[in-house]
Amino acid sequence: MKLIVGLGNPGAKYAQNRHNIGFMAVDQIAADHGFSPWRAKFQGQIAEGKFGSDKVFLLKPETFMNLSGQAVGDAMRYLKLAPADVIVFHDEIDLAPGKVRLKSGGGHAGHNGLRSIHGHIGPDYDRVRLGVGHPGHKDAVAGYVLRDFAKADQDWLDDEMRGISDGIAHMVAGDGPKFLNAIALRVAPPRSSTTAAKPAPPTTLPQPPEDNRNPMQKLIDRFR
Repeated sequence: MKLIVGLGNPGAKYAQNRHNIGFMAVDQIAADHGFSPWRAKFQGQIAEGKFGSDKVFLLKPETFMNLSGQAVGDAMRYLKLAPADVIVFHDEIDLAPGKVRLKSGGGHAGHNGLRSIHGHIGPDYDRVRLGVGHPGHKDAVAGYVLRDFAKADQDWLDDEMRGISDGIAHMVAGDGPKFLNAIALRVAPPRSSTTAAKPAPPTTLPQPPEDNRNPMQKLIDRFR
């Protein structure tokens, strides 16, 4: 059994914020894989589903980002799970937009949602770090992550969400590389190998040089 947590802030005003990319990821998973309707529980919204024989719960904490650990801790204890059974999707300013990395254990790197989770269940859970880019100065980070994605981000963001949905069964099964590969196939698909090669230019026979001799010269040359 797995608990997959998407981090974000509740409410329509935050729905398209960079900080809410974790919510976006679990929403895509729930919609694509026939999960139960979202319902209020564990200080958040939860949905249930399966990947093969693996039962999975999706959780969107509604405590606001800085208190995310309250909902995660409540759900984990009720479901009798260990921290190793928890997977958290969150925004990552230290990765370029469209980049995805996996991390297991370790520090929270100043992310307030992770900091709260650390305080409630410890650091020994898996994270899916979803790059949103950096504003360039640490003082601008708070405003940057609480603003909506730009229109220019929509194409890669849609591809990334679909890739996460494509590969989530691999992540649940513990195969991180296959999960990342599924995302890469959406975000940066390989070039087609079926494109027809340009036709070679037609081969032409060399032409003899132009004969500029006068008739008398041609006659003389003929009898030489």
